[in-house]
Amino acid sequence: MTIAPTATDDLVVTDPVDGSTASSVPRSTEEDVRDAVARARVAAGAWARTAPAERGALLHAAAEHLRAHAQELADLNTRETGKVPGDALGGVEAGIGTLVQYAELGPVHRGEALRGQFGAADWSVPHARGVVLALTPWNDPVAVACGILGAAIVTGNTVVHKGSERCPATFARLNALLAEVLPDGVLVGVDGDATTGEQLLAQDGIDVYAHVGSTATGDRLSEVAATTRAHVIRENGGNDAVVVDADVDPEWAAAQVALGAFANTGQICTSVERVYVHQDVADAFVTALVAEAERRTASAAADFGPLVDDRLRRTVQAHVDEAVSRGAVVRTGGVTPDGPGSFYPATVLTECTDDMLVLTEETFGPIAPVRVVSDFDEGIRLAAADRYGLAATVLTNDTGHALRAAAELPVGTVKVNAVFGGAPGGSAQPRGASGAGFGYGPHLLDEMTTTTVVHLEAAPPRRGTQPASAAGSSDPAAAAGATAGSADTVGGTR
Repeated sequence: MTIAPTATDDLVVTDPVDGSTASSVPRSTEEDVRDAVARARVAAGAWARTAPAERGALLHAAAEHLRAHAQELADLNTRETGKVPGDALGGVEAGIGTLVQYAELGPVHRGEALRGQFGAADWSVPHARGVVLALTPWNDPVAVACGILGAAIVTGNTVVHKGSERCPATFARLNALLAEVLPDGVLVGVDGDATTGEQLLAQDGIDVYAHVGSTATGDRLSEVAATTRAHVIRENGGNDAVVVDADVDPEWAAAQVALGAFANTGQICTSVERVYVHQDVADAFVTALVAEAERRTASAAADFGPLVDDRLRRTVQAHVDEAVSRGAVVRTGGVTPDGPGSFYPATVLTECTDDMLVLTEETFGPIAPVRVVSDFDEGIRLAAADRYGLAATVLTNDTGHALRAAAELPVGTVKVNAVFGGAPGGSAQPRGASGAGFGYGPHLLDEMTTTTVVHLEAAPPRRGTQPASAAGSSDPAAAAGATAGSADTVGGTR
């Protein structure tokens, strides 16, 4: 996929499989950007006052509306990014499931009752933050966007959503479908690139920047937020490590690493980017990993797709070339193929050293750089020595090693014996260059809201007035008693 300006300055995307035109979407003007934020700001008050159950019901309806158009969205995604058809449809279905999850969680998102002094009440109440600017990526566009949008909308925020310019037609259709169900201004889509993003950041009235994407963009949002005071939620780049212990089956471990490194052609936020394998199983592991890579490379585009565009492919090739120049050995792949599209083979590198780009930076391609370690301690130490902190995996039969990994790896998610997976409703908090804040799961509802703590005590009655309990009583006997009591006090008739 490549993007080129046209006479009308449309976003034109080419198909990464065959190089044909995949889509052409008008770029939002600066006036469109201002109007989008203004519409969301106007709608914010009424939407925040809408009952949570009603917001949840509308989100349920939006999910069903997407379900009726799931194949359409999946086809657009495949055409623009090369995502294989089964994965593209799976991503849409995952996005629908996420909307349903938030439709259920939103109405029961609650504050807390607090224990204070006797005769007083204390509690906390969540409130919508206001207008959320959602900036979402291309690599799983519907699934990721639905997470941010669902959590923001169900908690009473309105949203201005700009998806990546690498799949503008997919995002334009997603935004349009959701907006058909939601009240006007609750979700407003904007189409554009980095220039459009900067125009959005220049707007007043945005309360949250919610971003999934590159670390550079996340850093830019944090920089701007220092002035605007917007709350920032960002899940950014990762350089996820796998540590392969000495006591695991090397062929099974190779299959796990291949899944993590080569799924979606390596274009997943939590892809395997670094492999630390124990010397006792290294030879058998590498042999099996090479076989896994070659099997994927030989597959059709419907099973092992291209990279999203030639720009990313050049970055991947540059990382491989730099590693080879420093002594890495290409065991399979490593060469940009001829022909149309932006395909790249599943690649295994050995003899990697700690200063190579394939181990220090996020390559975001189907590369498995292998570093042999002498023991588990060395593997954990190297896995932890990284500026990113998204996720990491340990493959081991040693419970003690698994517990050590959970305790020592400075990442948001530690996975043991499975490179992907997790319980429904899970959340994760990235560290370091990988971002900050909970980017998904129930905790994202907390990120999308502010908390007000309320303290309530009874006020004393006004001087010279009757106690409210008596003056306001509807009981004739009580009223008579109050009158008699007053007479007793004044006239002393007793």
